[in-house]
Amino acid sequence: MGPKKIHVAHLVIDAGVDTAWVRERIREREGDDAMKNLDPGRLMRPDAVAEAYWQLYQQPRDAWTFEQEIRPFGEKW
Repeated sequence: MGPKKIHVAHLVIDAGVDTAWVRERIREREGDDAMKNLDPGRLMRPDAVAEAYWQLYQQPRDAWTFEQEIRPFGEKW
């Protein structure tokens, strides 16, 4: 799509995004104590994910990224 000046990219979101739905899934799977002790680096903030998309949108045409992977710093390998 580049010749048509359309930037297409694949963004891999390799972690949970900190939403009510994700927090409820963690609570169901791991219990209330897991939520009380939730590592602040485990989930990605929605605004941080949005920022990654915005950065892709703003890339200059002579330096387009076609794939980007994002993950929180606290992810356990």
